[in-house]
Amino acid sequence: MSTTPPSKGASTDAGNDSRRGRESQVIRHATQDDVAVLTEMINEAFEVERFFLGGDRISPEEVWRRLERGTFLLLEQDRIPLGCVYAELREDSGFIGLLAVTPERQKSGLSRVLMDAAEEYFRANQCTQAELRVVNLRGELPPYYRHLGYEETGTESLPAEISVMMACHLIVMRKFLRFE
Repeated sequence: MSTTPPSKGASTDAGNDSRRGRESQVIRHATQDDVAVLTEMINEAFEVERFFLGGDRISPEEVWRRLERGTFLLLEQDRIPLGCVYAELREDSGFIGLLAVTPERQKSGLSRVLMDAAEEYFRANQCTQAELRVVNLRGELPPYYRHLGYEETGTESLPAEISVMMACHLIVMRKFLRFE
């Protein structure tokens, strides 16, 4: 699959081979019209975090705020949303967050497609590294991101606006991006 993300406001074919009987997938930058879809998809995908969050992962208002600071790359097939990832440009680095794939399509390689798209978006904007944070209570996440080339660089407290029901912290992970 091609994961080259579009420039803001455009879309790209994520390239499923039609000879294999699969419809093409498209990655595009989400718009304000997608706020409800993004909110629902992220909250469904992050349902596994309810044991320490006690509620939804994100509100429509937070999705709006993030759209003002960065972009959500939205993966669709036949105009049906399958997943998204938040990407924010921060000087020479990019920040990745809220990687979400619809529950019925998880473990099908779509998260890798979205991560590749975010990294390509950063490269296209001259970022030399990508950074993300995972909560320590999600023990399956650091190995997954290590497999994608990310390294743990430290820990941080959760932002004060995120209320949790048990003690936890964030693991900061970083990857240096290669330009080809």
